[in-house]
Order: sequence, then C-alpha cells, then structure tokens
Amino acid sequence: MLAGNLASYAGRPEVVVLGLPRGGVPVAYEVARRLGAPLDVFLVRKLGVPGHEELAMGAIASGDVCWVNDDVVKMLGIAQPAIDAAIARERRELERRQSAFREGPPIELRDRVVILVDDGLATGATMRAAALAVRAHHPKRVVVAVPVAEGGTVKQFEREVAETVCVLTPENFEGVGQWYKDFTQTGEEEARALLSAAKSRLGDHAPVS
Repeated sequence: MLAGNLASYAGRPEVVVLGLPRGGVPVAYEVARRLGAPLDVFLVRKLGVPGHEELAMGAIASGDVCWVNDDVVKMLGIAQPAIDAAIARERRELERRQSAFREGPPIELRDRVVILVDDGLATGATMRAAALAVRAHHPKRVVVAVPVAEGGTVKQFEREVAETVCVLTPENFEGVGQWYKDFTQTGEEEARALLSAAKSRLGDHAPVS
C-alpha cells in the first residue's frame, strides 16, 4: 500500500530508498522493489527517557547529528547528565550497527530524491534525526514515507520535509505495533539479507563522497 502511494517515483534514476533499521528495512525493501530503486540503510538511534526507554526524548544519526526534544526534557525534568549518558550509550550502538549493516560505502545522496522509510511514526524522533542528517548530504528532495503514524506527527513532518506519505493516521493511535498483524522484531541477519538481495537486484551504486 505504501509503495502504491509512492508510484510517482517509480523508475526514476535519481530516487534512492533509505530504510531505518531495523524495523524500517523490510518496509523499505518492498518500497524499493516496487519502485525499481536502490536500497540502503540510514542509521539512527532513539534517545530513550531514563526508565522509560520506549519514550523518545530525542535521537542521534550518522554524521554526528543529535536532536533533543526540549519539550519532553522540560516536561519530565530530565537532567543534562542523563541526556549525555543516553547520547554516549547510543553512539556506541550506532558505531556497532555501522559495522553490522555496512558491507560497503553508502549510496551517494547528493542531488538525489531520498525516500526515508520506517515501519511507522509515533513521536517521530528517529525520523526527524534521519531527515536532518540526510539534508547534510544536499539531496534534491527528502520524502518521509511510513505505513502508519500518529496524525499530529505527520502534520509536523509536512512542515519539515518536501513530502510526507503515510497510509494510515488512525485517531486511536496507541503505537506502531498496534497496526501490524505481525510486529516481530526484525533481526540483524534478516535486515542484512534484505539489503544484500536489493544490492544484487540492482548492482553496486556510487558511494557518498
């Protein structure tokens, strides 16, 4: 359904699809396959609120991008040392995933239409960090694409990126997993296999310079 909503990008050589691992990779794989576009990962890590890690207070991404949601920090009274500790911890995991997922250099993003894909948006923290980081590569256009999202979050992204494509924005949104029949966590091996299959389908692509 999401790929169908992105049909206007099919067969265009400037289009590249980036999946946010791990859950966004299977969705991005199907989108890239339908569009005939190259697929890569874009590494982002959510900064979880201490004691409630499922709630995002920000996110970090490749390229030393760090975004902190000041509203959440102020509302919950989160101290700076706790934020710094979360950033340090997630940077270590980001580096580990860089080694785990990256078999070669990333795809060149300059002057490309970049479609950022995840399995859904709740607060949108990880996707926001990804969009900020992608802009540093000077793409022609940034598109955020997800199957399901909280309505208010979609409206925010409509003001922040060139286009936001979302299949479902349910009124009773309680979490991304609620809208999947199977929300089993995507394993690293599965994500790597999908990336490898996509690369084999289209061949190698120019790396980021």
